[in-house]
Amino acid sequence: MSASERDLERWKAIAVEAAEAAGRVLMEHYGRLDRSKIRSKSAARDLVTAADVASERAVVAVLRRELPEHAIEAEEEVRDARSNGPLELRWFVDPLDGTTNFVHQLPAFSVSLGLFAGTTPLVGVVNAPRLGELFAARAGGGTTLNGERVQVSGATDLRDAILATGFPYRRESLAQANAENLCRFILDVRDLRRMGSAALDLAYVAAGRMDGFWELHLAPHDVAGGALLVREAGGIVSDAHGGEDWLRGGHILACSPGLHAALRARVVA
Repeated sequence: MSASERDLERWKAIAVEAAEAAGRVLMEHYGRLDRSKIRSKSAARDLVTAADVASERAVVAVLRRELPEHAIEAEEEVRDARSNGPLELRWFVDPLDGTTNFVHQLPAFSVSLGLFAGTTPLVGVVNAPRLGELFAARAGGGTTLNGERVQVSGATDLRDAILATGFPYRRESLAQANAENLCRFILDVRDLRRMGSAALDLAYVAAGRMDGFWELHLAPHDVAGGALLVREAGGIVSDAHGGEDWLRGGHILACSPGLHAALRARVVA
């Protein structure tokens, strides 16, 4: 799919509008949840709240109004049928990435939107409303944080690097739950972080706050918005094997170019 710069800018503006609307919804719920109505999904640790659903509905309302011809694949309620064609325009939506943080009133949570033509990322937006930070990118247009351009750190040595990762909810039942990967880095890096929001981890790599990020057992909505932020900020995004199957492949590496070989050598998916 060949999109004009005008199209890309319009789609990015609509994504920002949707992410901001969802952020306002989240802040209306923040600290006001009825704990008796918080439920788990496939694993006891995997929480979903009224805020997740309300935030998704806010995003979907904007996208359906402004771009009714686009498909939507969101985490909670909306999943349009897939055409699998290279020309399909599809939004991947995570209405509340970091639900556990949200429930515990930790500020590291976000709304994430990514627009793809087939497997090609076109627009990415990550909004962290409690932190007052909105990251946005469109293909060929660079990455911004609250309207100011950002770029990856440029780190080249693990000894100087802060890396981020995360762990699957069903980790006790998985053969590869990422703990071994963490152990391969812990003695050789400046430090490690576990933020609890993959979208925010990717945004922080794009802004040069983190030097690299990897995670396993992820869904498309977890990575679709943040991956383009990293690429447009000068970073590298791949799957754990160094390939391009990161959107639906379940694992992702994102980092400054000088660290990609080191991450690829140590991460086992």
